[in-house]
Amino acid sequence: MPQIQLTPAERREHRANAHHLDPVVLIGGDGLTAAVQKEIDAALNAHGLIKVRVFSDDRASREQTYQKLADELNAAPIQHIGKLLVLWRPQPPKERAVDDDRMPGPRDVKVLKFSKRGGQRPEVKQLRVLGNQRLTPGGQIKRAKPKQKSIKKRQAD
Repeated sequence: MPQIQLTPAERREHRANAHHLDPVVLIGGDGLTAAVQKEIDAALNAHGLIKVRVFSDDRASREQTYQKLADELNAAPIQHIGKLLVLWRPQPPKERAVDDDRMPGPRDVKVLKFSKRGGQRPEVKQLRVLGNQRLTPGGQIKRAKPKQKSIKKRQAD
């Protein structure tokens, strides 16, 4: 598969986005094996933009690995600096089943209750709020009521 061609402006933007990333895949002494290539492919599917660290001291072999990865995985080579390789490939769209009757799940919320006296620590309570409940400003859990319709709208239905 041919590698993706990017404009210099796109490459610069991807380099800036990759600056804070940590290497996701490490290529050790065995070099580029099928298992490592499969892991890089999975990381590109999951993240799109990844860094790969190569522990080889030979610059020519690192450059060859870089070009081989870009060609075989249909990725765009973004940057090769030192022992770090940066690759980008657009992420495939995720398939999700649409479930209309699905409700929001429970969430854990921390509530701080301050003391009326000034010098004491606030009390921390961990509460579980279900999908049909809401948390009031006072820190109490109330069940959400269905939204009321006006008489005119009820008659129109």
